[in-house]
Amino acid sequence: MRIFDPHIHMTSRTTNDYEAMYAAGVRAVVEPSFWLGQPRTSPESFYDYFDALLGWEPFRAAQYGVAHHCTLALNPKEANDPRCAPVLDELPRYLVKDSVVAVGEIGYDSMTPAEDHALAAQLQLAADHELPALVHTPHRDKAAGLRRTIDVVRESHLAPELVLLDHLNETTVAEARDSGCWLGFSIYPDTKMDPDRMVRILREHGTERMLVNSAADWGRSDPLKTRHVGDAMLAAGFSEDEVDQVLWRNPVAFYGQSDRLDLDVPAPGGAPATHEGNSILRGGE
Repeated sequence: MRIFDPHIHMTSRTTNDYEAMYAAGVRAVVEPSFWLGQPRTSPESFYDYFDALLGWEPFRAAQYGVAHHCTLALNPKEANDPRCAPVLDELPRYLVKDSVVAVGEIGYDSMTPAEDHALAAQLQLAADHELPALVHTPHRDKAAGLRRTIDVVRESHLAPELVLLDHLNETTVAEARDSGCWLGFSIYPDTKMDPDRMVRILREHGTERMLVNSAADWGRSDPLKTRHVGDAMLAAGFSEDEVDQVLWRNPVAFYGQSDRLDLDVPAPGGAPATHEGNSILRGGE
């Protein structure tokens, strides 16, 4: 089973996770830029973070045989902080980088006017740079948030087939599918979706334009949840081809619209041992 996790925050994870993910079949990931758990106090902290997603993290992933790409954006939560607004002006110089395969995560957290502005502006940046967009649907009042998101997408210059609506569930999947966008589902230990619920959605709505991710981060989460969904699909009678479509071909098709996917990564141990003079080793060999 080959797996492409289309939404995972590996900056928050350890190298042990990369080892376990590779053993489970994960060969590629996309890491969206997101909130770090406490407010950033200046735009410069975003830029250091973006640089890490473009440099150190792909290097670290390659040590374990995993292809790493990222999406960059001003995230919905911090779009409400005026201190962070200058990030929108600086994003264009990052969106031209080879390993950036979409603008994201963008979308809504509390559905404020500031979030309206940031979402519309970044959908325009995606259109300007001919990139897809990864859109975070809010965790609160999800149905209303999805409708508001779809309205903004329709008003934008970005075609729906270039938009991935993420963090969907049973209450939003039908409307999201009708929008023409791609559909993303985050599998979590306690919240969002679980493997059995995901299987029921796939039975009802099919496997086209469906992406499954772990969204693993610094909270209680599990970077192997994509594998758990694959196993649950097989146990429920889905074919290996259907599993491959959901866990590999669909994310490749969506992010491949950026023309920047590079999935040719050496096996563990085959990548360069250092990045800008630094290695993942601590305390010598």
